[in-house]
Amino acid sequence: MGKEVSESCVESLLTEIVSSYCNCLYVNKPDLAARRIEAIGYQVGHQLSERYTMERPRFNDHLEAIKFICKDFWPEIFKKQIDNLKTNHRGTFVLQDNKFRMLTRMSINQPTGIVGSAQDPSTMAENKSTQMTGMFLYFPCGIIRGALSNLGIQCAVSTDISNLPACSFVIRIKA
Repeated sequence: MGKEVSESCVESLLTEIVSSYCNCLYVNKPDLAARRIEAIGYQVGHQLSERYTMERPRFNDHLEAIKFICKDFWPEIFKKQIDNLKTNHRGTFVLQDNKFRMLTRMSINQPTGIVGSAQDPSTMAENKSTQMTGMFLYFPCGIIRGALSNLGIQCAVSTDISNLPACSFVIRIKA
């Protein structure tokens, strides 16, 4: 396209956004932090979708728009196509990325410094790490939702990270 931003700059910015929202601004309100991070992604996705579809005709159906996200939009953003697309043909789509770039460089088992709990410390570290990983994924969920919103498709986007660094994005089209 035209203007590009270094991937490392975007990763650093996202790290700071997540850290600020989760550890400073909304430390006791993780749901609000998640909504704010997702809203930033939504705005980014909406604007990028506008740029990447400027020269294209409107899509005829949901599947066409989802295929655009998988084959054209995703490679522009994450430097690879989606590995697998599944649908139930009733408004639910699952986009599978077997090596999601945003998760490949993350350290999953970081010590968290939480003390004074009855839980096993290693379990607590794992739970906190999973929670922080989830916080990072609100941004790409927002990107997807914003891009589809710009294409006239209202939806909800969630993730499944049960097999890191693989990540599944579940898109549910709103009627």
